[in-house]
Amino acid sequence: MTDLKPYFEAHVFCCTNRRPDGHKRGSCAAHGSEKLRDYMKARARELGFDGKVRINSAGCLDRCELGPTLVIYPEGVWYTYHSTGDVDEILQTHLVEGRRVERLMLTLEQRELRPEQRG
Repeated sequence: MTDLKPYFEAHVFCCTNRRPDGHKRGSCAAHGSEKLRDYMKARARELGFDGKVRINSAGCLDRCELGPTLVIYPEGVWYTYHSTGDVDEILQTHLVEGRRVERLMLTLEQRELRPEQRG
């Protein structure tokens, strides 16, 4: 059996999880992830990504202290982002040009935090 063609060339999952105010781990939503996700969706449409790239909300991606965070598949590249400029750079560099935005990528150590290290 052969694999079917994927629905999208890339799938972006943006954490929009919200923890209670004052939670020791914080949350991506408390750092503006919902507005940044909305901006990313609008910019993706403007760039003509419809049918090619899907921007989705995700529940907790378990990197709360680093948020907002997102992951892009099929590559499995994780980013932290804090501004519309960061979003523009990720869309242009990663999704248009096929390169990584190294300054925003989560390090291997950040990606592999064990539960006891997360607080």
